[in-house]
Amino acid sequence: MPVNVLFAALPERWKTYEAPLKSALTAAGVEADLRMEFPPEKVDYIVYAPNSEVQDFSPFTRARAVLNLWAGVEDVVGNETLRIPLARMVDHGLTQGMVEWVTGHVLRHHLNTDLHVHGQDGEWRRYVPPLAGDRGVTILGLGALGTACGQALVRLGFKVAGWSRSPKNVPGITCLSGEEGLREALSSAEILVLLLPFTPQTGNILNAATMAQMPKGAVVINPGRGQLIDDDALLAALDNGRIGHATLDVFRVEPLPADHPYWAHPRVTVTPHIASETRPETAAQVIAENIRRGEAGAPFLYLVDRERGY
Repeated sequence: MPVNVLFAALPERWKTYEAPLKSALTAAGVEADLRMEFPPEKVDYIVYAPNSEVQDFSPFTRARAVLNLWAGVEDVVGNETLRIPLARMVDHGLTQGMVEWVTGHVLRHHLNTDLHVHGQDGEWRRYVPPLAGDRGVTILGLGALGTACGQALVRLGFKVAGWSRSPKNVPGITCLSGEEGLREALSSAEILVLLLPFTPQTGNILNAATMAQMPKGAVVINPGRGQLIDDDALLAALDNGRIGHATLDVFRVEPLPADHPYWAHPRVTVTPHIASETRPETAAQVIAENIRRGEAGAPFLYLVDRERGY
């Protein structure tokens, strides 16, 4: 008998995920009935986007797991009606996209590419950047994405420090944790990359006090979560030169309102939440594998720790 898999996301997502999911389930040896509508009591697995109409999980009495389509789970992890396992999306396509975006913008700021891109006016601006080994890059967040980005930057020769709430050990990266570790990580952050999840502990982690611990003129790159930054404090730090530039891909309100000060600020680059997108083909493989595991009685991959929030 096939397992019943509910696709609980916006209709436009169904158009892009239906074929890859069916193909991945077949390849995983899972006989499944995949639909956008089921009687709740007949659903075995929920493929889920937090902006779907499903917000009350209590009717899904037979469901064994909720398999998130997004890497972030802050919009669902606190749902009190969700009492079954929740798995976040860790997709190698998403990871590769993030590595490419972060590496590209770190190199852009390291090389001061903007100086020449915006300097096509006949003035010979001779700027020679330091080598990567003389540039301090700090990544806040050493989960799957932060670790992958840090390792890519290490391979390019950068001095990479990484900070996480709990101790980590990643070859080539100076791994730090705790309050004292955060101060040390920020002190060498000529380029700071934010890849933390949003939790009550990480909200506004970049604020006036923490930016004051960074080298003057440092660059902030945020492809993580908009809530990690105190926006008013960042704008003030940009205006007084404490922060040299901010490249921001995520925001508290998206799309970013047209009248937001970030759009017009000369030291801010806005990108429209494109640093890393879940790819249907590779994400479908992750989901299919978790359903296969559920049917085989094996542990689910990428389970969320409800207490930590990620």
